[in-house]
Amino acid sequence: MTFATSSNEKPERSKTERLEARLSKEQKELFQHAADILGLTLTDFVISSLQTAAKQAIQEHEIMILSRRDQEVFVEALLNSPAPSVKLRTAAQLYKQKMGA
Repeated sequence: MTFATSSNEKPERSKTERLEARLSKEQKELFQHAADILGLTLTDFVISSLQTAAKQAIQEHEIMILSRRDQEVFVEALLNSPAPSVKLRTAAQLYKQKMGA
């Protein structure tokens, strides 16, 4: 799905889902003013803005930012991990049995 990034681009029009929202008069006027500045319809502006915000929220949730010390601890654990304990080996065996592996 593509969305407008400039006033010359138009988003796809084959939409089947609907989203409704209640907002104040001031919010609608603000959104409409921003859409007008960008040369977009209010709907196109809202969809584009929501998509950008959604992508940013997902990216912030999925990307782990570690301090330098955390990075070193993480790499050390990967490179020099301890041997699996008896409890871990037992849990792995039980998992394999239950999953039919």
